[in-house]
Amino acid sequence: MDKRARLAAYLDAQDLDSIWFARPNSFAWLTGGSNVIDRETDAGVAAVGYDGNGVTLVTNNIEADRIVAEELPDLDDPTVERFPWHAASLGEAIATAVGADERAAADIEIPGFDRVDPTALRQPLTERDRARYRELGRDTAAAVESVCRELQPGDTEHEVASALRVALSARGIEAPVVLVGGEKRAQQYRHYTPTDAELGGYCLVSTTAQRHGLHASCTRAVAFDPPSWLEERHAIAARVETTAIAATRHVSAADGVAGDVFGAVQDAYDALGYDGEWEHHHQGGAAGFSGREWIAKPDTEAPVETPMAYAWNPTVQGAKSEDTVLVTDDEVEAVTTTGRWPTIAAESVAGIEAVGRSLELERPAVLGLEN
Repeated sequence: MDKRARLAAYLDAQDLDSIWFARPNSFAWLTGGSNVIDRETDAGVAAVGYDGNGVTLVTNNIEADRIVAEELPDLDDPTVERFPWHAASLGEAIATAVGADERAAADIEIPGFDRVDPTALRQPLTERDRARYRELGRDTAAAVESVCRELQPGDTEHEVASALRVALSARGIEAPVVLVGGEKRAQQYRHYTPTDAELGGYCLVSTTAQRHGLHASCTRAVAFDPPSWLEERHAIAARVETTAIAATRHVSAADGVAGDVFGAVQDAYDALGYDGEWEHHHQGGAAGFSGREWIAKPDTEAPVETPMAYAWNPTVQGAKSEDTVLVTDDEVEAVTTTGRWPTIAAESVAGIEAVGRSLELERPAVLGLEN
């Protein structure tokens, strides 16, 4: 079902005349473009609405021409409603565009409107979104890996993070999340926000990158003079991740929920000798027009959809394995890959009911570099 068909079905089910999106991720989902100027606000500078017949763009006179020319690749001939920048807020302009007798919903607070959570509407991914995901994943991995191959033990986490942001930006990618943990801090913290600490014996480099509203996450490990346990723990994290991916495929086919996949992750940690390790970090979930459309927890009831992107990110005491994969009814496809990074074979943990048939994947290995 394409996006407009989903919206039409939602309008019918909720007895609505129109639905409006002003938050950046949902604006991007419908338009393929961005409505962001100020990143500190929840809503962008434009909203897009659908009434069952066509799409309407509402924005101020400053932004209208630019957005129509540059930010609407997925829209043909939308109706454009301009308002003077000084005369109204975006919410007020949306309300003006809706007839007095009409019932509408929006993803921001507007008096008299219903409130909609667009998360379910954004799932599963369309064919065009999956094609864009492959391009985003490849370019994200290329940026991360190019930076990682140049690292030195004396580099600071801040320096690495800056280099990664530049490499991503050069590819037209934004980076809402950039994490760099050197040897000391990668063992202390699961979210290693960059500091002026030097990398030392090894490091983890993680990012969540965004383009066309889609988000791709990946992590790479680089070793100079690593602790003796690094490769073993890394391999265990890769097996937990592979188990999560296998469970995603199986649970989706069985019309299960995210909590079922999370149970498989818990069981995998237990079977591999790290009982309770999941308590120290969230394990990931569905990706798409948010870094995680949902994060799996023991009681998460979100349906496991296909075709959909998933980013599972298990950690094991200083090690981490994370990539973004597309899961369809027929296959599992890692998108954050270049084919130019060393890999290890990781097999899903056997004997876990939610996993179904076994799965073996090539996962990124720890890259060894000379001091």
